[in-house]
Amino acid sequence: MNTKFSYIDLIHQRSSRRSYKPEALPDKIQDQINEIIVTIPTGPFGTDSSFRLIHKSMATDQKIKLGTYGFISGAQYFIVGKTIPGDEAFVDYGYRMEWIILQLTGLELGTCWLGGTFTRSEFASLVDLQENEVIPAITPVGHATVSRSIRDRLIRIGAGSKKRKPWPELFFNRDFEKPLDEITAGKYARALEMVRLAPSASNKQPWRVVKSDNAGHFYLQRRAGYIRMFPAIDLQRVDIGIAMCHFELSARELHFNGH
Repeated sequence: MNTKFSYIDLIHQRSSRRSYKPEALPDKIQDQINEIIVTIPTGPFGTDSSFRLIHKSMATDQKIKLGTYGFISGAQYFIVGKTIPGDEAFVDYGYRMEWIILQLTGLELGTCWLGGTFTRSEFASLVDLQENEVIPAITPVGHATVSRSIRDRLIRIGAGSKKRKPWPELFFNRDFEKPLDEITAGKYARALEMVRLAPSASNKQPWRVVKSDNAGHFYLQRRAGYIRMFPAIDLQRVDIGIAMCHFELSARELHFNGH
């Protein structure tokens, strides 16, 4: 899917939006979204997942009130995905959904990762969820309001949405004893900076990267509580997939050979 921006530009441009204009998306935009959904590249491990554009009118059960999750307001549309749970599948899901979100950013549409603040059972019937499948995360999609609501601003302040960990806490040179700086990272510095800017659950930024020659080894720094809170969904592996998506798309844009 071609966009008028570079992926590096899209990563800088993307931000979580929680307030939406309650208006229908034009058919052309919906067609573009559906085209994005069917052209998603495979994730690093090649596991299967599927995504669908959902309109809130599809929820015929009056008890279902799509659009109120995670302090989301005004949203009429969601992108909902499903996969068979597994360590590699959660990574691939994060990779593929972030790719979708960056494409939507290129269409000047608002999005917001929702992993722990929505009721999965209410979306299950809308994506024909099977017993062996899970919905790791979703995103609203639509035209965001021009200004953020007070509630949205408070959420961003509380989560530290604009803050990112400094390089010495995230990136390392050959082993974890030697922090990596941007000068030593050389030509890889820009791609690693795109990793640093990646979104993550509660903005915990659980990725750690050890650079060794021309390879970047991705590690997961666990945060206590996530597995207990969401035993069926490994949100921090989803976060790793998001980070890997940022790295690979940036590296390709910078004309690096590799995978």
